[in-house]
Amino acid sequence: MNSLEEFNSSSNNREKSIINFTNTNPEEKNLTNFTSLTSSSSSAPPASSTLSRYENQKRRDWNTFGQYLRNHRPPLSLSRCSGAHVLEFLRYLDQFGKTKVHSQICPFFGHPNPPAPCPCPLRQAWGSLDALIGRLRAAFEENGGKPEDNPFGARAVRLFLREVRDSQSKARGISYEKKKRKRPPQQQPPPPSNAT
Repeated sequence: MNSLEEFNSSSNNREKSIINFTNTNPEEKNLTNFTSLTSSSSSAPPASSTLSRYENQKRRDWNTFGQYLRNHRPPLSLSRCSGAHVLEFLRYLDQFGKTKVHSQICPFFGHPNPPAPCPCPLRQAWGSLDALIGRLRAAFEENGGKPEDNPFGARAVRLFLREVRDSQSKARGISYEKKKRKRPPQQQPPPPSNAT
């Protein structure tokens, strides 16, 4: 898939791959399957084991987002996709989350390791959403999108991710401080000699 046009067009030659997102919420008995259709063409690189794990995940995420757009009511083309649609997609994915996020009325609010079960919802973890948006942002540009038109880099998406990070940090009692990189000490040049 080399361009946004290929992404948006419906190809006659389609290969089906299935991505299952299983709802682990015990209150809901039905399981949700999410089918991803990937178009295969001669110009697309073959899916092989030579791609890195990151590249494979990025391709799967891109195909999943494309399927979400096709299933959207009304169906949505990528060129008309905005940050609001990306937020809708992230909220949709929340139902498949596996991370317990305590509500403020929960007795375990702010405890990283609660001693007993509680009815608080399972959500997508902030780190997972942040990594997903990073991969989709890169995939958008690799598939012909302009950086200034990238819906995954929209201000609303950045603010949403910051809000999710802060709320999950408080609810789970986990700090999401940025890790400081250890920089190798720089060698100081020798002081100039005072030769007169």
